[in-house]
Amino acid sequence: MPRSLPTIELSGAVCCAPVAAGVVSDGDALEVALRLKALADPVRIKLLSLVLAAGSGGARNVDLARELQLTDATVSHHLGQLSRAGLLSATRQGASIYYAADRLALGALAGVLDPNCC
Repeated sequence: MPRSLPTIELSGAVCCAPVAAGVVSDGDALEVALRLKALADPVRIKLLSLVLAAGSGGARNVDLARELQLTDATVSHHLGQLSRAGLLSATRQGASIYYAADRLALGALAGVLDPNCC
């Protein structure tokens, strides 16, 4: 069984020099790895795609579950992982939760991996 990575605060965008700029510190490598681990699941990639396609208003959790044909609990788990990694924000409106992508966090992650990206 793979060893779990430690838990650290990930609510902000990743902030370190691009990996191509030189050898990254252990702490910076851990921050990047935890965010990538949150993305390393096909359901989460699909969820991120759906949330991004929904635009600035975000996507409702029950609509995401229906679209993926998964239970609300399964989708909530995956959305929670993406949120804890700082890649999504959640807003409650009545009984529904709307998820929006944190484009700054996604852009920062892309920039850490490839400073010539985007």
